[in-house]
Amino acid sequence: MQTLYTVETSQQSLSTDKALKLLETHFEQSRQLFTYLVYFITEVARYAETDSVRRASKHLPTQQDLTVNTKISGNTVLWQILEDSSFKAAIDDTRIMQVADEEMIRKVYMQLTSSEEYLAYINLASRDKKDEKDILTYIFSVLMLPNENFISHIEDHFIHWDDDADMMNQMILNFLQKPGSYNFQDIISKEKREFGLSLLKTAMEKKDFCMELIKPKLKNWDADRIAMLDMILMRMGVCELLYFETIPTKVSINEYIDLAKEYSTPQSGQFVNGILDNIHKEKEQAGQLKKVDYKKQ
Repeated sequence: MQTLYTVETSQQSLSTDKALKLLETHFEQSRQLFTYLVYFITEVARYAETDSVRRASKHLPTQQDLTVNTKISGNTVLWQILEDSSFKAAIDDTRIMQVADEEMIRKVYMQLTSSEEYLAYINLASRDKKDEKDILTYIFSVLMLPNENFISHIEDHFIHWDDDADMMNQMILNFLQKPGSYNFQDIISKEKREFGLSLLKTAMEKKDFCMELIKPKLKNWDADRIAMLDMILMRMGVCELLYFETIPTKVSINEYIDLAKEYSTPQSGQFVNGILDNIHKEKEQAGQLKKVDYKKQ
């Protein structure tokens, strides 16, 4: 969707090959952002060791300085992440350590140590895996995402944050529940990558045909006055309805309703639903809803 929007709003005509390369670039940008968010979480947790050494090195350390609790730096889930070979490689090849703001990490850590959740965590005698996951999730969901300074920091280094924020939130939460479930060298599975590239290529190469189906359903609407994003989503939806054999039609329609609600106007969900449902019923009644890869036609 984002790539098609870029293609449609570009002052230069972009070929299908260039659009596919642009989508690959978006994939890589998302990988770097995901890697950095995980890295930041781990650095906040590991800062307990840094804080302990710093405070113990004072000229006249207090008893409190000498007894900093470093339990979180030994968090079992944290170390499962740190020992992940794909994570180590991603840190090196994305050079995200150059982006990291140590003062920001310190401030988030200080917020963490003053929270009730952290005090409850360090007072637990055992290391329950759920508790280990929960404290890392707390760092991300409560201390990082609502933090305006942190978000400004992210926006300064990752210009696509606004587009990826919701997806990243879900991906990080899923990852913290199942550490080791992502390959940091390729966070998008081969199947999803191929689907995205195929959908983009289909939406570009079948644009004229899709518009022939969509325009008659617009009734009194002028196609040029309809939100561009709505037109893009309807094009993508028609492509899925006609050419993607493994995706049920109801799933496709519901997905584009949700995308329209999330990214376009308040009325877009109902509008996109009406058009796609109309095309779906028309094709089904005519016995023409036989999904075949457009390249085979």
